[in-house]
Amino acid sequence: MIWKSGEEVIVVGGGNSAGQAAVFLAQTTRRVFMLVLAGGFAETMSRYLIRRIEESPTIDLRTNSKVVSLEGRDHLEHVQWRDNKNGNVETHKISALFSMIGAVPNSNWLGGCVACDARGFIKTGTDLSKEDLDHSDWPLTREPHLLETSLPRVFAVGDVRSGNIKRIASAVGEGSIVVSFVHRVLSE
Repeated sequence: MIWKSGEEVIVVGGGNSAGQAAVFLAQTTRRVFMLVLAGGFAETMSRYLIRRIEESPTIDLRTNSKVVSLEGRDHLEHVQWRDNKNGNVETHKISALFSMIGAVPNSNWLGGCVACDARGFIKTGTDLSKEDLDHSDWPLTREPHLLETSLPRVFAVGDVRSGNIKRIASAVGEGSIVVSFVHRVLSE
């Protein structure tokens, strides 16, 4: 399933990239859950973006929150997160999660389900070694697509990806490119 406008989506992160993504997605979604691990983002986000997020009726900001489970058969169907302050766990029907975790990747929540480099950035496409693919039991006869992780049909773009150049324009470009790969793997 490809994400469609009018659905609920999640943006994980508390920096400017996450804020820009949430504001952008809020224009076409029913609701954007914005999950921030810290208690706020005044130190990591511009005041202008904070104001836009606070004023948006479709952005549901959840601070002190962490993704604890991703569920689905052949695509993302449900996401579960925990409020680390009160311990409450919520599960929502979500088909798109945008990880905007920044220059220092906070990818350990992936639990080793995709190959990462020594610094924790997600390896994709030609950056995946034969050992990475062997370790992940790559089941397909084809090599991973350009932005595909070691888990077939799971893609990574932007700052969390190994080899990224930490520019919003390139992250947007990668997001545009990955759509064609998503269509390709859905037709396999």
